[in-house]
Amino acid sequence: MAIAWIPSMRVVPSRNISPFCIFSKSIFTQPVKSQIDQPLYISPVNAEPLHRYRHSGYHPVTLGETLKSGRYKVLHKLGWGGYSTVWAARDQRDDVYVAVKISVAEKDHRRETRELETLKKLASRHPRLKHTVHMLDYFDLKGPNGSHNCLVYELLGPNIPDIIDARFPHGRLPGKLAKTIAKQSLIALDGLHQQNIAHGDLHTRNLAFTIPCMDNVTEEIFTKILGKPDIGYVRRRDGKNLEPGIPEYIVRPTAYRTHYWNLAQSIKILDFGESFSHTTVPQTLHTLLPVRAPEVIFQDRIDHRVDLWSMGCMLFELFLGQPPFDTVMITPKILVGQMREMASDSLPERWQEIWDKMNTDDGGTAESTGPNLQDWLEEVYFDSPQSPDLTREDVARLGQIIGRLLLFEPSKRASAREILDDPWFAE
Repeated sequence: MAIAWIPSMRVVPSRNISPFCIFSKSIFTQPVKSQIDQPLYISPVNAEPLHRYRHSGYHPVTLGETLKSGRYKVLHKLGWGGYSTVWAARDQRDDVYVAVKISVAEKDHRRETRELETLKKLASRHPRLKHTVHMLDYFDLKGPNGSHNCLVYELLGPNIPDIIDARFPHGRLPGKLAKTIAKQSLIALDGLHQQNIAHGDLHTRNLAFTIPCMDNVTEEIFTKILGKPDIGYVRRRDGKNLEPGIPEYIVRPTAYRTHYWNLAQSIKILDFGESFSHTTVPQTLHTLLPVRAPEVIFQDRIDHRVDLWSMGCMLFELFLGQPPFDTVMITPKILVGQMREMASDSLPERWQEIWDKMNTDDGGTAESTGPNLQDWLEEVYFDSPQSPDLTREDVARLGQIIGRLLLFEPSKRASAREILDDPWFAE
């Protein structure tokens, strides 16, 4: 999912894994550093950073423990992010399997408050939006590292990149499946925007497949489907006892047994940690840089139309297996330079001063020398080792659709409904 960036040149990507998605595996770790710059706490399992298990950080979780006065029994880890860990659990009151997201215990809970308010609003809507994850419950959890907000969701299956890794060795979805997922994503986004809700963090790792109902299977079979938990015991390098708040062991997030999932299942948008309404607009967003809307980079006023830019990036990736912009060694300046190559309009005058300063601070002016959107689409799609299943006319139509979203000026971007109404999605 990443493209190695070299000025004036683009390279076919290797796949990167985001550390910011709540249902994703990760390859990153940032252990506690001692005075000699060595990790103080170490584990053979590489997952969430151990130094975040501290006051106001992650909550230590043990498989088999129960949460909320014995209601939720923890069975496996689904993933982790910069602000949370996520666990598969059995709701022992309602006899259903769920996902429990345990947020860090930071004093500033504005992010969690926005997320909870978004999900409560969506939960009160009848009928519920079809392609957005459903929140089932929420509660507070007190632990050695502080008080944690916990959200309980319906259980979803693998996300898009995980399915691609497992099922499509050439690195991209079949065109028909990509179009189905794209259409469902647009339906979800249109529904959110109709409710005056912005998601704020759209990318393919926040799209996950629904799963057939497994509530009647035993915990043993359920764990087999997710894969036997791989745990790595935590120890101090100096041999001393673990401090309070440090987990006994780290659990590797499930790799899923993807053959259990039928690709005919629908998808849902998840992770509303960056979401906001028109009355609770944050000053900035922490959307992954390669899909971050330019108004966020240029510190302009933001609204729900940040999602439209990210949707344009996501459509590109769904059909081509990589985002339109680089993810390796990317900086705001490099990204904006690439945006200028891809965007269907010019950089707004009100952003020019910031752009000039970015170039001055970095010692030179970035030249736009790469391919435009349509040329890049065709180069990536037709030069792939995978046989094309979209025609050149399809790719031209796709380029036109993405071009209606990748516009610097937010007011000029097509809405999700307008993109859905494009005849190409009905063909």
